[in-house]
Amino acid sequence: MSTFHLESTLDTSINYFSPESEPVLTVAPGDTVVVHSLDASGYTERQRTPGEAVPTLFERGKGHCLVGPIAVDGALPGQVLAVHLTSLRPDEWGWTASAAIDNPLNRALGLTRGNGSDSNWLLWELDADRAIGTNQLGLSVALAPFLGVTGLPPAERGRHSTVPPRTVGGGNIDCRELVAGSTLYLPITVAGAMLLVGDGHAAQGDGEVSGTAIECGMTTEFTLDLVSDAPLDSIHAVTPAGRITFGFDADLNQATTAALDAMALWMQQLFGISKPQAVAMASVSVSMRITQIANQTWGVHALLPHDAILRAAE
Repeated sequence: MSTFHLESTLDTSINYFSPESEPVLTVAPGDTVVVHSLDASGYTERQRTPGEAVPTLFERGKGHCLVGPIAVDGALPGQVLAVHLTSLRPDEWGWTASAAIDNPLNRALGLTRGNGSDSNWLLWELDADRAIGTNQLGLSVALAPFLGVTGLPPAERGRHSTVPPRTVGGGNIDCRELVAGSTLYLPITVAGAMLLVGDGHAAQGDGEVSGTAIECGMTTEFTLDLVSDAPLDSIHAVTPAGRITFGFDADLNQATTAALDAMALWMQQLFGISKPQAVAMASVSVSMRITQIANQTWGVHALLPHDAILRAAE
């Protein structure tokens, strides 16, 4: 098996999904890739003051700055791409902003774009070795780095936005549980899989309520495999926290139902129980969490901790 390295440059980066994009790298199943991605905005220089306008790789506001596509030999629709996340290390700085867009939530909170000048920006110093981030207010948080965007393009021709997560292909999933040691399973949408990664988050709460996490550059090591016997034909993950299923929809109820339905199916397979029994067990063991609220589509994930259900000793 081989290991490949990619830096974020104009030759290796893109800010949209498209099945027509040419791969910047082709790997075999089992190969490892180490990617350095810029932050979602593609800043090529660090901010020295909160909200400072510094150069970006692409025009601002035109999509996440992502690395790829990475093609996998032999990948075909009907298979599942397993992305095994080995390590994620944030760069030395990051940022968070509120009131960045005009949406119903910000209006309800009384936040308008740009109000308070730079008061809606936090600028972070990130200590990856100590796993601590500290902002200009003197406030610190623990770091738990992950990638906001890991996804495959829709099969439909043309350019597709990086903003909304999709039930096929994934993309801007923004699930804070996808830390090192996780495996994300993505049903393959196009030949070659054509994986895009980026949008590093050094830390984030469930929901990503301001629309941004600690946005940062990230060095991510992952191994890619093809799976033909995945337990689900929808996006799912195995993480240090537990098994996870996802739902994405403009309607929160629909997103919740999709995540729960997928988890119930997984539990049926794991424990040999009926669907009504699985839903009853989910009620006492599964946590339903709002993954994100900021990206045009509600994201919900169902989390079943590894030790939540035990079999009685025979």
